[in-house]
Amino acid sequence: MSFRYGLLVITAVLMSACNFEAKDKSAEQKKSRQPIQRSADGMVLIEGGEFAMGAIDESFVDALPVHQVKVNSFWMDEHEVTNEQFEAFVKATGYVTDAEKKLDPKDYPNVPAEKLVSGSAVFSPPDHQVPLDNPLSWWKYVAGASWKNPFGDGRRMELNKPAVHISYNDAQAYAEWAGKRLPTEAEWEYAARAGVEAQPYYWGGDLKPKGKWVANIFQGRFPDADSKDDGFVGLAPVKSYAPNAFGLYDMEGNVWEWCSDYYRPDYYQNSPKDNPKGPTDSYDPYEPALEKHVQRGGSFLCSDEYCNRYKAGSRGKGETSSASNNLGFRCVKNVAAN
Repeated sequence: MSFRYGLLVITAVLMSACNFEAKDKSAEQKKSRQPIQRSADGMVLIEGGEFAMGAIDESFVDALPVHQVKVNSFWMDEHEVTNEQFEAFVKATGYVTDAEKKLDPKDYPNVPAEKLVSGSAVFSPPDHQVPLDNPLSWWKYVAGASWKNPFGDGRRMELNKPAVHISYNDAQAYAEWAGKRLPTEAEWEYAARAGVEAQPYYWGGDLKPKGKWVANIFQGRFPDADSKDDGFVGLAPVKSYAPNAFGLYDMEGNVWEWCSDYYRPDYYQNSPKDNPKGPTDSYDPYEPALEKHVQRGGSFLCSDEYCNRYKAGSRGKGETSSASNNLGFRCVKNVAAN
């Protein structure tokens, strides 16, 4: 494990934290879709199909080229996994998240023993304007921070908010316990688009349709002056905004969501068309020694000033054992064969 990710230098995880023309098929698909089917455990049936995967914004170079992809039908959690759901998992299994685990001195040979305390990265906005070239100006490694203690100060998590400080390992463990799995990157994007293609946002062409915010992102001057125009500072409870056309909530903003795929910036150049599951290995040229997985959807910290990767088709990335208080997940499940 890298000291960058285990303790203080968390930039790469959190910058994942922090032209193609096609017919917009949204109207056609909305007309042809069957009524939304929901399961008893809060999942939505996503009927399979084809779509143009990737970003029309050419600044997202790791989300190019746009390419046609086909996915099979699957079930998807209608919202992010909540603290209430994650707490049930922990009570049933005794699971300890990566943020709560003791740090092994062998993994950090150059770090004094007194500094090796469990914890996670917490957004800690400064009280003044700062340059946007150093994420450590607004992120701190906080001892004791975890899903049940999201700020590391004893404030308990809220049951109806997304579980955060969740690493890829943690998300995988929950999904296995629940009889589900993490979505592939292609499944996640197909579900988020809900039939809308060739538009800058998953919901269409306007940042604020009819003058209303439709996702929990950062408004104001990042990172020190959140104007709270959307009604929230930090996390919003699940289902605070209207669902998309597929019946899914918060597929953009609120929390980054883990996907099962390894991350490579060049994967789209060779991605197969049918149900792509990502590359066979991980590679990030900025940190080639670290294993990383794809994250999707952006978070409450994304803004047009800094990290605008809540936009359609854009990608995030994170080291397997790393976490932060804007990082969560949702699960999917295969459709049972007849």
